[in-house]
Amino acid sequence: MPPPTPPPAPSSTAPAPSGLLDNPLSSVIPPEAPACAADQGSLCARVYRLTQTDWLSRSADELFAHAVVVLLIIVVAVILRLAVHRAIHRLTSGAGEGRVPTLLRPLRDRAVRTLRDAAPLMVERRTQRAQAIGSVLRSFSTILIYGVAFVLILGEFGVNLAPIIASAGIVGVAIGFGAQNLVRDFLSGIFMMLEDQYGVGDVVDLGEATGTVEAVGLRVTTLRDIAGTVWYVRNGEVLRVGNSSQGFSVAVVDIPVGHSADVDDALEIAERAANAECAEPKIASKVIAPPEMLGVQSVTAEGVLMRLTIRTRPGEQWAVQRAVAAEVKSALDDAGVPAPYPFGGRPGVAGPGTPAV
Repeated sequence: MPPPTPPPAPSSTAPAPSGLLDNPLSSVIPPEAPACAADQGSLCARVYRLTQTDWLSRSADELFAHAVVVLLIIVVAVILRLAVHRAIHRLTSGAGEGRVPTLLRPLRDRAVRTLRDAAPLMVERRTQRAQAIGSVLRSFSTILIYGVAFVLILGEFGVNLAPIIASAGIVGVAIGFGAQNLVRDFLSGIFMMLEDQYGVGDVVDLGEATGTVEAVGLRVTTLRDIAGTVWYVRNGEVLRVGNSSQGFSVAVVDIPVGHSADVDDALEIAERAANAECAEPKIASKVIAPPEMLGVQSVTAEGVLMRLTIRTRPGEQWAVQRAVAAEVKSALDDAGVPAPYPFGGRPGVAGPGTPAV
């Protein structure tokens, strides 16, 4: 009978846990490493292997989740900003092609039929106004979108937004009470641009100041008067605006003659002289409609006052008025039309060289 086989000798090393045998990182992970570092393929293990940082590896999953949300907020904010800017561009475009921009259609210029001749001159004005409004809207939309995105990012990192929102409300109320004039100036400037009350190059009467507009801002309008003085007028203080060069202008020529003059002949001579002067090349480019003789404006003790009007391009009425008045005066003198008192004698008495009635 063969002797029994002795049992195998116990091994000197204990079997390792199956998790550590399967994980190649177990051989390099120190005892103080976080437990998640032993999980092969996890984000914690990868971060620990790259950085050897305990807190960073433990927070890797949470940081990655927050980073994805933050990146999504930024991408959405950028895309939304581009979309809003594109929409604003579409609203304010079109002036360059000669048509009214979509944003300005509800407040389009209240033009009369004769204004169509001056429409090409308004293209540049509309373009400037649309660009100014578009710039304000784009800046406001950018601040609003990026501000909301920043607040959402702070909230994603666990920042308490209640004090921030409350502080913003308090600051807004403080600014509203402490800077009422500034807010009023900005709002007045925005509505002034939307309504196209005046623009650069217009001759306007703002009450205390009258002159040519040199710059238009959201807070201040700059104009220069006939003496060369520059006036800075706050938009919030403008209660009324008299624009002498918007759309078209009218040159008013008053023609005084004596009581002994033949009014019908004087009207015919004045109208013929005005038409001849408006046909001159230096004046024709400034006129958009032929002269219109209105007839007798008034009868006074000194004489008879006749009036004619000429529709001109914006801001050219004074040059046309001076040229036409000089030509009419010369034509009346050449025709021997008596001048009014005192240049033509006493009222009711013919002047020198004029036969008595």
